[in-house]
Amino acid sequence: MAKARDIVIGVIIAGSFLLFLAMILLMFFLGSGSSDNSEFSFGGLGSSVAIVNLYGVIDSPTEVVRQLDRWGEDESVKAIVIHINSPGGGVAASQEIYEKVLKVKRETDKPIIASMESVCASGGYYVAAACDQIVADPGTITGSIGVIFQYPIVEEMFNKVGIQYQTIKSGGRKDIGSPFRKPTESDSVVFQAVVDDTYHQFVDVIVANRNLPRDEVLRIADGSIFSGRQAQQIGLVDSLGTFEDAVDLAGELSGLGADPDRVREVPRRGGSIFDLIEGLLHLDISGLIDKNQGLIYPQLRYIFN
Repeated sequence: MAKARDIVIGVIIAGSFLLFLAMILLMFFLGSGSSDNSEFSFGGLGSSVAIVNLYGVIDSPTEVVRQLDRWGEDESVKAIVIHINSPGGGVAASQEIYEKVLKVKRETDKPIIASMESVCASGGYYVAAACDQIVADPGTITGSIGVIFQYPIVEEMFNKVGIQYQTIKSGGRKDIGSPFRKPTESDSVVFQAVVDDTYHQFVDVIVANRNLPRDEVLRIADGSIFSGRQAQQIGLVDSLGTFEDAVDLAGELSGLGADPDRVREVPRRGGSIFDLIEGLLHLDISGLIDKNQGLIYPQLRYIFN
């Protein structure tokens, strides 16, 4: 009886491993996908407020940065509203969008307003902090100020099915973060130091942009989430209102008045196998798998899980 049970367990483990391997291979061969990155814009023909959408997990800053550049250079655009519905994402990706917002503000003097929708947390808030004003719905989920660093460890699973992973390296820490071995105490010290450093970078951004004492920011920057109303009470949000209110505010600050004409881009692009997998399973696999290379790798994230 015990032998039969061991066989069943072995089959389950082997099946799980083969499924995992098949997913990796599928991502390697199909990851690049094909897409049409063209876009068109619609909206006002004269002076207007540009709308830039920041939706979903922030994996790449490229598209949002490109739009900020475009609307910053467009003389008919007098203000920009960044409509954010995002739990955050990669640390560096969030930082690049943040820096671009500051650059556009500095070089054009155009007001930039953040409009928080359902979720604007962690890296989403990092981006919002760069804006001139932050408008949130009372029920927006925001905050989650902090850093998370995760990666899977598959060493035990491999051992159970008799698979060994050979590593030849030039230094003791060259394979730090490898999913094929458990982290050493020395590894954990390195990881924690990097997490702490990027955490304090986040704190610095809030102190610099929200006019809050550092001690107060440290008190609330423990990963806690807040409603939009709570966030306003502690100084993370300027006002409560809808997306329409944020657009009106942008119009008023730019001299266009309430209910200004708007312009925005609508991307035309195809989905990939990864979009299908994430959509069907309601998963975010971006932090674990490089969609172009099919590789598992650790990543620093400003994200609300």
